[in-house]
Amino acid sequence: MNSQSAVVDGSVRVGITGVGVCLPERVMDSERLRQRVSAAGGFALPAGVFERATGILSRRVAGPEEYASTLAVGAARGALARAGIDPLDIDLLVFASASRDIVEPATAHIVQAELGSRAHALDVTNACNSFVNGMDLARSMILAGRARRALVVTGETPSRAVRHEPADLAQFRDGFAGYTFGDAGAAVVLAAADRGGILDVDSETHSEHWGVGGIFGGGSRHPRGDEHTYFRGDGGELREVFEKVGTSVLDRVRHRTGLEWSDFRYVLVHQVTVPYLERFVEITGVPEDRLVVTVPQLGNVASASLGVQLDRVYDELRSGDRVLFVGLGGGVSIMTMVWEKA
Repeated sequence: MNSQSAVVDGSVRVGITGVGVCLPERVMDSERLRQRVSAAGGFALPAGVFERATGILSRRVAGPEEYASTLAVGAARGALARAGIDPLDIDLLVFASASRDIVEPATAHIVQAELGSRAHALDVTNACNSFVNGMDLARSMILAGRARRALVVTGETPSRAVRHEPADLAQFRDGFAGYTFGDAGAAVVLAAADRGGILDVDSETHSEHWGVGGIFGGGSRHPRGDEHTYFRGDGGELREVFEKVGTSVLDRVRHRTGLEWSDFRYVLVHQVTVPYLERFVEITGVPEDRLVVTVPQLGNVASASLGVQLDRVYDELRSGDRVLFVGLGGGVSIMTMVWEKA
C-alpha cells in the first residue's frame, strides 16, 4: 500500500477557475454496437445484452479525423473562455490522459500548437486517474512557485481500443470491458485563490494488480502488432480490488477533513457502468442526490469522466460549495480530491 495526503493550511490555495468539455458529435447506441459486433464476429448476441450488463444506452465516438488532442483542444478552449483568459496567459500545460495521439513527442505539444500557447508542456498518464493526477501536479507546481496559471487537459479516445471484430466468444468476453467505452475531452484552469480551492488530496496505489486490465501495446513489451492495441482485462477483478480498498480511502478523507457526505454539494466518482455506480453507493453510503450520473448516455470516458461531471454542475455551484472527486484507475490506483469553490 502506498498512500499520501496533502492538506492546504489556508494561507496558500489553488482553485479551479474554469472548466470545459468536448464531446464528439457521433453517437453509437448499444443496440447498434451489438449488431456490429455480432455481425463481424459471426455469432449471435442477445438483443439488449450491453444495456442489461452495463446500463449504458449510448456513447460518443470520435470520427476518423478526431484524435485525443482534438478533444483536448476543444475542451481547453471552453475552459479558457470560462476562466476569461487567453492561451498565452497560461504558463503550464498538462495533457493528462490514458489516450494519446502518438508515442512521442508528448501530446501536450500537439495541444499547445493548436491553442497557440507558449507554456511549459508535458504529459501525465495514469489510466483513468490521469486527469486527477494532472490537477494535483499542476496544483503542486503553482504552490511551488513554478507556475501561475495551469491548464490541465485530457482527450480520451478509448473507442479506438474496442474489439469490434472478435474472433470468437472467448475473445469477446476478454474484451467485454471495452464495450463500455466512450470518447470525450475535458479541461480545467487552475490558479492561486484567496479562498476555497483544493483543500485535500489523497491517493492509494496497489500496483500488484497492474496486469488485471489495460492496453498492452505500443511500449517496449509489445512495440508492434494490432493484437496488443485492444483493451483486454477482467472487469470483475478490478471491481473487487476497488471494493476492497476504496472505502478505506474515503473513510480516511472524511476523518482527516472532518467533512461528512452532507458537507459536499456533489461527489464526482469515476463511472464505469451503472451497476458499478450502484455498488459504489451501496458500499460507501454516498447519497444518490450527490452524484452526477453521466454513464448511461456517455459510457466510460476514462479520465475525462470527472471533468465531464464537473462541467455539468460548475455554473450552479456557489461560493463555499465543496465537491469531492473520487478517481479509480487501472494499475490499480484510487485518488480523492476535495475542492471548494471560491
